[in-house]
Amino acid sequence: MRILLFTGKGGVGKTTTAAATALRCADEGHRTLVLSTDPAHSLADAFAEPLADRPVQIADRLWGQQLDARARMEESWSEIRAWLLDVFAWAGVEGIEAEELAVVPGLDEVFALADLADHVASGDWDVVVVDCAPTAETLRLLSLPDVAAWYMDRLFPVGRRLNRVVGPVLGRITSLPIAGDEVFSATNQVYARLQTVKGLLADPDTASVRLVVNPERMVIAEARRTATYLALFGYGVDTVVANRMLPAAVTDPWFDRLRASHAEHLEAIREGFAPVPVLTVDLAPVEPIGVDALRSFAAELYGESSAAAVRHRGEPMRVETVDGVHRLVLSLPFGERGELDLGRRDDELLVRLGPYRRALMLPDSLRTRAVAGARLREGELVVEFT
Repeated sequence: MRILLFTGKGGVGKTTTAAATALRCADEGHRTLVLSTDPAHSLADAFAEPLADRPVQIADRLWGQQLDARARMEESWSEIRAWLLDVFAWAGVEGIEAEELAVVPGLDEVFALADLADHVASGDWDVVVVDCAPTAETLRLLSLPDVAAWYMDRLFPVGRRLNRVVGPVLGRITSLPIAGDEVFSATNQVYARLQTVKGLLADPDTASVRLVVNPERMVIAEARRTATYLALFGYGVDTVVANRMLPAAVTDPWFDRLRASHAEHLEAIREGFAPVPVLTVDLAPVEPIGVDALRSFAAELYGESSAAAVRHRGEPMRVETVDGVHRLVLSLPFGERGELDLGRRDDELLVRLGPYRRALMLPDSLRTRAVAGARLREGELVVEFT
């Protein structure tokens, strides 16, 4: 089973690359599903085929799906939503305002992840290709299992106990709707599915993230930040796709400066992301739309190699012992000292990199040891314990 997630800055050709990869996987004999989690779906446009909220066959061994977050919420969020609507009605908020407030921001990402877990569990697919939202939304999507784990481990059990003790008392002195066991059960089910997805996506033999970039300074800078944040949450990048390179056949002197710029940026991409392999695709004279154009795109991108193969196995986090000193090593490619903060709380190491935060549960071998120091070393955060 392989899961390939494609992300990148908006407009770099992420959907085209995901669609072409899925088609190539199907041509290689794999039962393949290409799934869009981008709220602004364009997967159907790439194939020039209508797609729906359920898998629709596009070609031999290839199906496509554009997730409807609203439909997923009706299926999985109904108990929680009903309780929230009762609470808002009690507070005097009704109608369309209550309906909107009952939809928590970010739920589309939650249910996109849950759908991915269901597809993997079904056994119907050999490869699932995910056309993710642009990078910021993708990072939120992939950080959800960690955020949910923190909540479920600390606040959820306390809230459930308090509800059982205080709920009956509140029910006698106020008309405020109290959450019942069905609300807690629905929340727990969503969390369990998220944790299943976390286990799948964190396994480098099962899942890989592929970054799509253009030879532009701002795009490359965002891709580097994305690689750092993905490593922070334990996800490995196995391929970088440099899309829309100026073709060698274009020899007009008018393009000399652009050709030199592309060559400089490509070298920066290869050096910056090494040892992750970088694949290139030339700028096409027309937009690659439809199965035939996507098949040609994939042929240029992958050559004779397999699209589904694991191209690089990174190691986002490891524990090592050097001269009796225990070290936790966290891969943070392109991380900068000025935007990094560290803290320790009980059995957790708290890491903040830019706007993103993660609470790392320390392995048993490190929980009873004190932090002796930390440093950034060639794209790795090294934390020493005594």
